[in-house]
Amino acid sequence: MNKTQLAAATAVLVGMAFSAGAIAQAKPEVLVKQRQAAMTLMGKYFGPMYGMVQGKVPFNADVVKRNAGFIDNLSRMPWDGFDPSTKGAEHTKALPAVFDKEADFKDHASRLENEASKLVQVSAGGDEAAIKAQIGALGKACGGCHNDFRQK
Repeated sequence: MNKTQLAAATAVLVGMAFSAGAIAQAKPEVLVKQRQAAMTLMGKYFGPMYGMVQGKVPFNADVVKRNAGFIDNLSRMPWDGFDPSTKGAEHTKALPAVFDKEADFKDHASRLENEASKLVQVSAGGDEAAIKAQIGALGKACGGCHNDFRQK
């Protein structure tokens, strides 16, 4: 490894250390707002696709591809905002079960990420029926977590 590569690797490691420290020191209310922002955006991009499944919005493969990509990325963002310091925080609909049943919560999060990733793959194929079925699977992943871990 030459000096430039070593300097770059060191800079990356230092940046990662500061990032991890910043997350650990973030105020609970900031973490709640950040995770809610990711969830809100997922809802924004899921809504039109769900409308397509219901027949309320004309099917548009290009919109599905675009929105699926956004949701795929967003699906990995909110989880570090569920820090134990946010348990019982104000302005959140997260139930204490998020922290009391952490393994189950992580399983739901993983299911959402997997279904979002599958939607990206399926949407690339262009098969409307398969795409709509996968949108439904993604919706079930969202709803399953909301049923168990979110206040109504």
